[in-house]
Amino acid sequence: MRVLVTDGHFRKALAVVRSLGRRGVEVTVGERTFLNTSFFSKYCSQRILYPSPRRHPDQFIDFLLREIKKNRYDCLFPMEEETLLLIAKYRSEISKYTYLLIPDLQKIEFVRDKENLIQFAEAHGIPTPKTYYIPPALTLPHQGGGESEEISHQEGEVKKVLPQQRKGEKWKDLPPGIEEINKVALPLDGGGGGGGVNLSAIPVPVVIKPRISSGSFGIVYVKKREDLASSYQRVHGKYPFPLIQEYIPDGGGTFGLSALFDEESNVKAAFVHKKLRMYPVQGGPSTLREGVEHPQIMELGLSLLKALNWVGIAMAEFKVDPRDGVPKLMEINPRFWGSLQLAIFSGVDFPYLMVQMAEGKNIEPILHYETGKRCRWLLFGDILHFVNNPERFHLRPAFFRFFERNTCDDILSGDDPLPILGATATFFTFLYDPEMKRFLERR
Repeated sequence: MRVLVTDGHFRKALAVVRSLGRRGVEVTVGERTFLNTSFFSKYCSQRILYPSPRRHPDQFIDFLLREIKKNRYDCLFPMEEETLLLIAKYRSEISKYTYLLIPDLQKIEFVRDKENLIQFAEAHGIPTPKTYYIPPALTLPHQGGGESEEISHQEGEVKKVLPQQRKGEKWKDLPPGIEEINKVALPLDGGGGGGGVNLSAIPVPVVIKPRISSGSFGIVYVKKREDLASSYQRVHGKYPFPLIQEYIPDGGGTFGLSALFDEESNVKAAFVHKKLRMYPVQGGPSTLREGVEHPQIMELGLSLLKALNWVGIAMAEFKVDPRDGVPKLMEINPRFWGSLQLAIFSGVDFPYLMVQMAEGKNIEPILHYETGKRCRWLLFGDILHFVNNPERFHLRPAFFRFFERNTCDDILSGDDPLPILGATATFFTFLYDPEMKRFLERR
């Protein structure tokens, strides 16, 4: 059995390499540079360098097609978002030469857009935070009157308009892919004359979220109403027409429902984890997480993905609202997630299940697993959490508990120690490599 795993930089790619390599699967890893985490693993059988999927997408696809035509691969694992989108675009052609269990491109792009996803979820009875949409061509008044800033639909441009120019302004040209707004409408006549948005209609605190982004990139928390207009404009300048959502208080916990579906959208495996620590501290990828049972979140997540007729891997994130105890949908990641190692450690080996499906085996659904196991991203996620958390010496569990029987690490492994060298090299590429810098800036 031989597989090809893309995006060797990332922790989740290393998790796939180790999972399958330990089971005797021959694993080829691809990246655009030798300085990546997975190339250093002893379970990486072969290493290939491909053109950058971000800078040279056509060359990347040409290289990939040549590779899978020349060398037989039983299964292809696209790991990162840009790679997944490109491979999904050429899904029908690539699937002629290898097993590729992913949704079609249209469905991936649909769930990446949080506006589409929130509206779909609400239509199917999935709880979500209260969400406000500001359509294009509406005016946000500055505090104190005078000139206002109009949100232009063309490339996120912001331009100055005088109050008299706003009179009679109509809502027009909804964001791409949305035919109507069926959520909370922001009233016009926002005070100060003209057609501004009545920001007083939005209770604070709120969260401003890009419609499309990964992790915590672009997210802004607003605690004061007077900061809302300027904060929205700042996010809009980089991520056009973001959402404004009510802030769900901490206290209830943030959870991820990970699932695997076959080609007929039958669930083959599911796993729930709880985030214990994150970086950024206020909200982002988990640096420490624990496998848990949460029947309500499992039911909600699987119900949503079934309604989407999902195929392959996905992770739905929920935050439990401590005010009413209800889990509310945050997002869906239509790809492998950063904390994949925890699911494998807990007995839900998603990569190996996919390999078995590639072999044509009938997989009985795995919905139960060992709970209480934990996985940590010490280098460098949990260290960054520790440095940036004012309560660093009062963390529960404590930061300095390094050697616990039921805790593994995303990268550190006595069985496979060298990936730490690749992880360190990867970390420093974000400091000096122009492409990696652009990768971060865009997200």
